[in-house]
This record gives sequence, C-alpha cells and structure tokens, in this order.
Amino acid sequence: MTDVTPDPRDPRPLIGEPLALDLLNTRWAGLPVNDLLDGVEGYGIWISSAGLGGRCTADEAGLAAIRQAREAIDRAAQDAREQGELGSAARDGLDAVLAHGRIRRSAGPGGAEERIEVDGPQWLAPWLAADDFLALLGQGANRVKQCAHEACILHFFDASQNGRRRWCRMAVCGNRAKAARHYVKARG
Repeated sequence: MTDVTPDPRDPRPLIGEPLALDLLNTRWAGLPVNDLLDGVEGYGIWISSAGLGGRCTADEAGLAAIRQAREAIDRAAQDAREQGELGSAARDGLDAVLAHGRIRRSAGPGGAEERIEVDGPQWLAPWLAADDFLALLGQGANRVKQCAHEACILHFFDASQNGRRRWCRMAVCGNRAKAARHYVKARG
C-alpha cells in the first residue's frame, strides 16, 4: 500500500495498492464494468490519486499510453496468476511500454543518483506502472492476485506473511462470500 492521499473525486472501491495494481483497479465490477480511464478527466483523477499529480498531466496522448500500459500489465498479471511466469505476449506488451523510458544513473555528491527519462511526458505514468509491475514480480509472481470473489475484478499485492490472502477487502468481498456460503448451508 502507498502513503498517497487519494483524490476525493476517485470513485473506485479499492485505492492505494502498488502503482501497477492501482492502475489495473481503474476497472471495477459493475454493469457494465466501470472504467475510470474512459476519458481524460478520469485519467487526471487517477494521476492525482496515484500521487503523480506534480509529475504527470492528463491529456489524450497520456490517456492512450496509460491504457496501453494497463492492457500490458493486465495480460502479464493474468499470466503470473495462471502460469507463474510471463508468456511472450505479456513480455512483449510490457517491453513495448518500457521501451519509452529508462533510468539514467549518474554520480552525485552523495553517491549514485537515478533519474527517469521518458520519450515524452505522456509516457511517464505508464513507464512507472510497468516498472512497478516488474518490481512486484521480483517479490513473487504468486503475490500478485485478483480478488477471489466471483463478482470482483480488483487486484492486490498479497503482503501477508503466509501469502494466503484471497480478498481485495475482507470487509466487503470476504464477507459476501461467507454470507453466501452460510445462506447455502442454511437452505440445506
């Protein structure tokens, strides 16, 4: 979880996961599926909630780039869940986003300094999200999870000690599942 204060306009039910998963959570269950990135205004809300407001701006080019990153991360997260590793299409999708940026290291007064350079301002948020996803995979592909509730499509990083977290939020999805099991048992 991050220490960023979410934008009060952000309607999403789960906010504050690591950047890559927070990007995936710009889609959430509903009929039809809710999508915060359905326009530039929603992208601006996500930028603000993700703590990137001072570094990124919302415009059409950035919206197209962040949608590309979300699709690449979504495919990679699915591969990680189902196969425990990334397939070639998932790797290609992430690499296509990561190709728009790099980390430049230099010697500073206190030692090594890092600066992120991107091909254009529209690529900063997508590059950061793709880079964050690789960092999450480095902590364990099995820790990148989708909520176990059948009606929920939210993602989270399982930081529990035993790696057995199942729900995006126990108070909502976990309780719904428990209530459904109880109802089935009670009915007989």
